[in-house]
Order: sequence, then C-alpha cells, then structure tokens
Amino acid sequence: MGMTMTQKVLAAHAGLESVRAGQLILANVDLVLGNDITTPVAVTEFRKIGIDAVFDKAKVAIVPDHFVPNKDIKAAEQCRYIREFAREKDIENYFEVGEMGIEHALLPEKGLVTTGHLVIGADSHTCTYGALGAFSTGVGSTDMAAGMATGKAWFKVPSAIKFNLVGKPGKWVSGKDVILHIIGKIGVDGALYQSMEYSGEGLQHLGMEDRFTMANMAIEAGAKNGIFAVDEQTLAYIADHSTKEFTVHEADADAEYDEVYTIDLSTIRPTVAFPHLPDNTRTIDEVGEVVIDQVVIGSCTNGWIGDIRMAAGILKGRKVAKGIRVIVIPATQKIYLQALEEGLIKDIVEAGAIFSTPTCGPCLGGHMGILAKGERAVSTTNRNFVGRMGHPGSEVYLASPAVAAASALTGKITSPEGLDA
Repeated sequence: MGMTMTQKVLAAHAGLESVRAGQLILANVDLVLGNDITTPVAVTEFRKIGIDAVFDKAKVAIVPDHFVPNKDIKAAEQCRYIREFAREKDIENYFEVGEMGIEHALLPEKGLVTTGHLVIGADSHTCTYGALGAFSTGVGSTDMAAGMATGKAWFKVPSAIKFNLVGKPGKWVSGKDVILHIIGKIGVDGALYQSMEYSGEGLQHLGMEDRFTMANMAIEAGAKNGIFAVDEQTLAYIADHSTKEFTVHEADADAEYDEVYTIDLSTIRPTVAFPHLPDNTRTIDEVGEVVIDQVVIGSCTNGWIGDIRMAAGILKGRKVAKGIRVIVIPATQKIYLQALEEGLIKDIVEAGAIFSTPTCGPCLGGHMGILAKGERAVSTTNRNFVGRMGHPGSEVYLASPAVAAASALTGKITSPEGLDA
C-alpha cells in the first residue's frame, strides 16, 4: 500500500523506506519552535536534562508573540527568562520586539520552514506550515525541551483524510470560509489525530495565504496536521522566501485514506462560526441579526497582507459604526511596513479603526482587546471557545476579514456582498 504526503515526510525523517498509520517512529526534526507562553516551561525542563547546548542553534526558533509587547510583570518576566536562555545558548532565531511577528506567519516569511520539512512547535497552530507541503504539528513544552536537546521527536504515524478541491470560489470567499465550511461539515473531532491532505484542480484558485489559513485551522478539526500538495504557487513562495534545500513529497496513487471528500469551492458561501465551537457554522445567508461590539482582524490565521488589504478595501472611504471597536493586527513587522507603504493603515485609521503592532493579542484573551461580560466580537481568529477572548459571558463569532470588515461598518454581522451595490 502506498503512502500519503504526511507519511512520506515522516518516513524520510525517520530514515525508513515506508511507514504505516499507527506505527510509532523516532524522527529527526528540521525546526523546534516555542513562544513566550510555552518556552519558559520547556527551558526549565531542558535544564533538567543536564546538557550544555541545544542540538542545533540554527534549528531552534523562539518567538515571543502572545503577551508581547509585555502586558504585565509576569509576561515581562517570562520573556526575560527565555531571552536569557536564547543568549546563553546562542540561539540564532530568537526574535525580539521590533523584529518579531506572530510565530506562524514569521517562520515562513523568514524562510525557516520549507517543503518537506518536519517541524514541531509548542503551540497547537504549528500545523500552519503544511501549506508549504511540510509536516508540522503542535507538541507540549516537555516535547519541545526534548526536541531542543536531541533534535528528535516520537510520533504515531497518522492516517489521513483526503480533500479533493474543485471549482473556483466566489469573490468574497477566502480560505477562511473554506476551512470553516469543512470544519462545519466534519466537526471539531472529525479528523482526530489524522492528517488533512488537500489536493485537486481547485488549488490553483487558492493563494498561499488561503492555504496557510486552512492548514492553521486543521487543529480545529482535531487533526494532527494539515498538508497541501506542492504546486507552482508553493514553489514560487519558497523561491521568494527560502534558500534551504527541500524535497517535494507526493502522495502515492494507491495511498490509503480513511475518507475522501470532494469540496466544490464554487458552492461555498461566506461562512461564520457561532459560539462556542468552530464547527457551529452558518452561511452568511443563515446568520440573521447578530449585533456586535467589537471586530478583530488579525492573528496567525488572518493577519496576512492580503487580509489587511481586504479589510482596508472595504473600510476605505467609509466609517466604522458608532460604538463599534475595530482592531486590526498585522502578523509581522514586514506586513506592517507593507501596509504602511501601500496606504492601508491610513485607510483603516481614517475609517475609525485602530492598527496594532504584531501580536497574538486578544485571540487568546491576552490583551489589547479582550471582551467584557455580554459583549460580542466578530473575529478572524481561529477559536471561539467559552471565554476565549475574555469574559466567560462574552461571545466570539469567527469569520473572514471580508465579513469582519463589512460587519464593522454596520455594527452587526454583515455580508460584504452588499457593499458591491
């Protein structure tokens, strides 16, 4: 029996000719990632191992991004702790404020991850890099410590679900709508410890930012990872961002999948996930009247330059509804500068929104926009659990940047389609 894309990446890194679903393997990793929340625990565990150096100072990345710029003394102490560790161990890829960004956008931008890589990260959305045809997955802080020490990690080889993408999405349908549609279809445990593998002619209509968004939210379906077939768009992105050697792994024609879904992109409507699960989805036509208090556009899911352009294009020349708070957060410093150079920040601020420094911020109820009791937010983030963005009595509605920006103008969840008139 043939292998899936994920299985081929894992076999190559385990030094095996083949692997099968359920098999336990020890594999070499190309990169170990941590942030300001997870790395302090990993550093403490690393020190218990009793070794002097990380396995490869160029293959460890530490990105303080969750409570950065520091929101309080505890956050500042956590960052100090990992900053000192990075200096002590001469870790090359430590990104301080001013050069940092949200980790899952920063690493591809810096060319630290490429096709065929195996990446572990002490953050559940490490699965983002599957957009590049890499195997990447979230791990615990103790696994991060072991990875920093040995350059290896244990895995149970996942089985896979295949998503055959066909058709062309409509004007206002983005990768966020596609992945919300899929999660709504299969459920938050619909791909539990499985690989979500994307291929098909419809891929040509999904840009890299769409793919990053979809791979990012594989974990919201319970998946071990998401991974996309490598095509010309992937190779062009790699050529622009990375000089690392890479290997393209294609699924075998006789690869075994637990399920196969054909997703017609042309039939997908702008989609919103209602509280309090990402699979509680409704199309924009089914939303009804949902009055909101806040809009957040950003995060590792939707802080890309295309997302900022989409939001600015909708907000330009218009005004945010009275009493609505709108926070736009670029994913990296490079994206921030690009938005500045293109005049997008001016359009956003003049509309009555604010533009933030790169940070995870309110996505996890961190800072810079958490919600009070009874408040509702439309957010381009990836989770809408109880209390995710602040008070347990608040509500988060997940949507695309287009829906979020349109909603900012009306004060209720709104389709961007009406703006065409």
